Amino acid sequence: MPPMTGNDLNIPSRWRQHLTLDLPESKAARPIWVHACSVGEVSSVAPLIEGLLDMGHTVHLTMVTDTGFAHAQRLFGGTVSLAYLPWDFPGLMRRMIAHLKPGLLLLCETEFWPGMLRSCRRFNIPVVGINTRISDRSFPRYRATRWLWRHWLKGVKLFLAQSDIDAERLKSMGVKKKRIRCVGHLKYAVRPPLVDSEALRLKVDASGKRPLLLAGSTHDNEEETLCRMFAAWKQAAPNLLLVLVPRHPQRFTPVIDSMTATGLRTARWSQGAAGRNHDAIVIDEMGVLGGMYSIADIVFIGGSLIPHGGQNPLEAAVCGRGVITGPHMHNFTAIMQDMRHAGAAVQCADAAEVEASVQRFISHPDELRQLHAHAAVFMQDRADVTRKMLKAIKPWLENTSLTAEVEP
Repeated sequence: MPPMTGNDLNIPSRWRQHLTLDLPESKAARPIWVHACSVGEVSSVAPLIEGLLDMGHTVHLTMVTDTGFAHAQRLFGGTVSLAYLPWDFPGLMRRMIAHLKPGLLLLCETEFWPGMLRSCRRFNIPVVGINTRISDRSFPRYRATRWLWRHWLKGVKLFLAQSDIDAERLKSMGVKKKRIRCVGHLKYAVRPPLVDSEALRLKVDASGKRPLLLAGSTHDNEEETLCRMFAAWKQAAPNLLLVLVPRHPQRFTPVIDSMTATGLRTARWSQGAAGRNHDAIVIDEMGVLGGMYSIADIVFIGGSLIPHGGQNPLEAAVCGRGVITGPHMHNFTAIMQDMRHAGAAVQCADAAEVEASVQRFISHPDELRQLHAHAAVFMQDRADVTRKMLKAIKPWLENTSLTAEVEP
């Protein structure tokens, strides 16, 4: 199914669904309820949802944010039912769950909502934590209140942790070892985008010959920092084209304005950029970034020059692209550690080191090819995560819509 455009999306009233004034409609009784907070979690859980759909199960997916909902619509179209998560008040959660009647809840990462967990225990709905991650920033808070979390999480049948670090942190929160299993990071199961790379390459650069430096999912002030480095990079590659993909759509126009103010000849993707005499392109459209990774020569991961914690480097790695990042990648600590050890990522200490690293790869294409080759092998070695996760949750799938009779 092709990705949906902005005009195709039909976003319901978030507030009415938060308050359960509008209740979700599932395609069958006893669906598998999957909860993923926002864009990143929706992307990571997509391979598992596709695996469940291939097995014949019915899936209901809930999100918290507008961007997460829109992304889910683009990914799944009408193949799963979608809704915003109710606010975590027991009455609202009970009302939604009593209406939906899920057979299983798959809870992504750290979406631990006490009201949700209590309501699932009341209705005897098994809960499995998938891709569970306890971040560096949140772990001290969880550990300090572990007496509460020991109680709230006791109804979760199994936690499928992203890494051994996350498994140890769950145990520190009072979860018994027998309810924790490490099967790997579900984000490793990301699939390469289905795009015509040649056509996309020509749309970005009509000559098809300019080296492309892609900065994916950039945040506040990062674009300006990269623009200041651009002059040095152009000395090594005079035809270099900088492709910027801001993380949030509300920043598209401000980013274009700020880049133009720096003196860079900047084009808007939505207005057709190829063939123009420009230094940079701002991708002002959602859902394009994945394809861009497949045509980039050098990739920088945004959210890493500021204390945001970085964005997902695996979306580039699955396209056979190694990555350069700034120092702040704590949202993906385990992944970055593995990628660095595999020679598939370069994590820089500061902006000056990012500038030097990009310049080195421009000047030494053999090192760049090696970085990308390591990324491709890295992803191939970890492609089996979805199968392992489906096998782990199999004992609870018999409660869901594949085997249950559809109620009138």
